Amino acid sequence: MMAYSEDQIALAAEYALGTLDAEERLQAETMMSADKEFAAMVEAWQHKLGVLNQMVGSVEPRPEVWNKIKSAIGLSEAEAALMLPEAPPVTSEAVEPPAVADTSNVIRLSAQARRWRNVATFTTAIAAALIAMIAVGVYQPDLLPEAIRPKPRTQVVEVKTPSAPTPRSAQYVAVLQKEGGAPAFILTVDAATRNFTVRKVGASAEPGKSFELWLISDKLQRPRSLGVIGNSDFTARAVLASYDNDVINNATYAVTVEQAGGSPDGMPHSAPIFTGKLIETVPPAAPAPSSPR
Repeated sequence: MMAYSEDQIALAAEYALGTLDAEERLQAETMMSADKEFAAMVEAWQHKLGVLNQMVGSVEPRPEVWNKIKSAIGLSEAEAALMLPEAPPVTSEAVEPPAVADTSNVIRLSAQARRWRNVATFTTAIAAALIAMIAVGVYQPDLLPEAIRPKPRTQVVEVKTPSAPTPRSAQYVAVLQKEGGAPAFILTVDAATRNFTVRKVGASAEPGKSFELWLISDKLQRPRSLGVIGNSDFTARAVLASYDNDVINNATYAVTVEQAGGSPDGMPHSAPIFTGKLIETVPPAAPAPSSPR
């Protein structure tokens, strides 16, 4: 695309505004007929400024404004005869013509500044009108014409009621110990999740050995391993999910001493040294009473 000077761009913009005099308008039209890119630039200016102009309605001046304009240009008074001053007599002596300064650059810069000033003034006025229309549309939309009055918006707000708290699940505890001895482990089972936690209390494993927890029930053919009890104070497991509540609540939980890492074949290799049964310590929360109707 051809590069145009600021003066040529301003000429195209002012042609779109319609503020050129006859000579400048002829110059612009000549360039448009000879240069398609310049014509396209004029068309682009017309499109940009035309959209803004369509958004602002025309305003008819009041009669007193027209009267002031007519008075200022002399239409309300009789035209005075044009009197030309008499020319001074010409002497026979040769008169040296005065030096004329080259003002072409000044004229060109002045025209360029005037063009850009006209463009800036027009666009500023359009912008101010748009801001005023927006402000009226926000605060007093009834003052705008029906065609451009903003449509009322309906906003649907979804109000979520807080969900009811999750009911408290029952908690079961078994103290694993030797008969008549001090507690060695405390087993806690959550009835809702069927997860259990083993807390080491007074037991200490032999070197090279591991404690392993077993579930023993008359509904099962053999003891089921619930995993090795770790060396930390707490060991959590989630392996009771495959058993029903009746088996879990009525089973005997036992701890044996196995080789390091636990039983290799899923069977206990020593007699249980600590045993215990679950007892309910925290009952499940009762359902909230329904409100009377």
